[in-house]
Amino acid sequence: MSPLGDGMIDVVTFGETMAALRADGLIRLGGTMRLSVAGAESNVAIGLARLGHRVRWAGLVGGDETGELVLRTLRAEGIDVTHARSDERGPTGLILLERRAGELTRVIYHRAGSAASFLSPGDVLPALDPPPRLLHVTGITPALGRGPAAAVGAAVQAAAASGIPICLDVNHRARLWGRDQAAETLRPLARSLSVIVASDDELELVAPASATTERERVAALLDAGVTEVIIKRGGDGATGHTVEQAVHTPARRVRVADVVGAGDAFVAGYLSGLLDDLDLTGRLGRAVTTGAFAVASPGDWEGLPARPELDLLDTLPGSVLR
Repeated sequence: MSPLGDGMIDVVTFGETMAALRADGLIRLGGTMRLSVAGAESNVAIGLARLGHRVRWAGLVGGDETGELVLRTLRAEGIDVTHARSDERGPTGLILLERRAGELTRVIYHRAGSAASFLSPGDVLPALDPPPRLLHVTGITPALGRGPAAAVGAAVQAAAASGIPICLDVNHRARLWGRDQAAETLRPLARSLSVIVASDDELELVAPASATTERERVAALLDAGVTEVIIKRGGDGATGHTVEQAVHTPARRVRVADVVGAGDAFVAGYLSGLLDDLDLTGRLGRAVTTGAFAVASPGDWEGLPARPELDLLDTLPGSVLR
């Protein structure tokens, strides 16, 4: 039996979750580091679970202590990890983060040959049975290798055949693969997708090459059958496009503590609004709110809100909740 009981899973997602070491200062100088876990898809899963949604995460971790940390953390956040497992072919991936200057964070990966790089369709397709309400994938997973790319392709194909809406967060990682390779892999997925989330410089990686402006790319994706194209604009908020309308929502203003994970928090808020049948304005409003919680807190996911906390940012600065 699933740890979430017998009810329908709202969202299935999969990918690589790594052990994360955050340095208090420059790594080259040594010093204290804080151990946690991080991964785009599991960040979204945690954000959704805290908002009361039933989430399943599938993936591979190493047969090591950091792999146990990943699984223990996700279980503690109420996420179904029935289809996650340890794999001895590689270690759990590692990500190092250091605040380099001001709000600039530098990321160092140690994920080549990790357990997650051996992910295959057989590791993720069982997670879609019974069908969830939504499948969420990112452009990070196919960058990990042929097996993970095949897993994303197979999951998207299976979900589309079953009528499951699919969200893709383009989430390009230049240190994992080039833009041409990313575009070659992601563009064929577009016709199967319901929701595409991208920053303004990522949209070209999933839109047809013939489209050269943002307007043309959005129009081409909507013409291809994508229901919603969501463009993240960082501190300038976000814009949502459907065939019927375009809506822009400004970012919530908070004191910045850590920008890493803000995009994943945004996606969690947006998908939560979608699952709750909010209109486009409401979905974007929840997305910029959850993104603001992430920005205002250190860590990828630690500061993400529970549902009763969504209105906290509307309280007066300096308020004390008693």
